[in-house]
Amino acid sequence: MFLPKYPENPTPPSAHSQAPTNPAPARRGLASLPVDQKTVVALLVGGVVLTALLAAVAVTAISVAVATVVLRSLLREQHRR
Repeated sequence: MFLPKYPENPTPPSAHSQAPTNPAPARRGLASLPVDQKTVVALLVGGVVLTALLAAVAVTAISVAVATVVLRSLLREQHRR
């Protein structure tokens, strides 16, 4: 009752494909947002602040690493005596 009906002589698919006669419409990108001077300034200030914070974290990490190496070398010399 619900069995599919197959054709008796199926035709093989063609070896080459043809381009459709009506090409699909070009995809539209994101909706354009109005960019004014205040938006650009806000983005630049935000970027500068984030860059400064990242640089501060990097400098702090380097200084802690150097202090750790110096303290370890001082403590190692203390134990050798």
